[in-house]
Amino acid sequence: MRYWLFKSEPSEWSWDMQVAKGDAGEEWDGVRNYQARNFMRDMAVGDLAFFYHSQTEKAVVGVVEVIAEAHPDSTADDDRWDCVDIKAIAPFPTPVTLDMCKDDPRLSDMALVNNPRLSVQPVSDAEWAVVCELGGYTA
Repeated sequence: MRYWLFKSEPSEWSWDMQVAKGDAGEEWDGVRNYQARNFMRDMAVGDLAFFYHSQTEKAVVGVVEVIAEAHPDSTADDDRWDCVDIKAIAPFPTPVTLDMCKDDPRLSDMALVNNPRLSVQPVSDAEWAVVCELGGYTA
């Protein structure tokens, strides 16, 4: 299993909207960045990811699971764009902010800290453990 992070503007797609989709989940559509698309192509069913609210909140607010591997994005006009489907697993007891990640030296190499604009990013096993610890999340 691998770990990831999905970023979303809560005004466009929020944690609560993701939760409302239940076990059916939802496509993570609309990604138009090649690097982010390629990360989704690397995902497997069962991989876990942080759900991150960008813009004003800038915090990890929950955990999602990949429930369908990369497939054509239904919102794309051409076949270059793929997406995965995800479902909500659990909220974070305490949201983990970007500032908390920047302040923790154990996360100094995390993509979220170094490349915060990328909407889909990998998370190492060690980074996953630290962010879960900071947020009080246990599987």
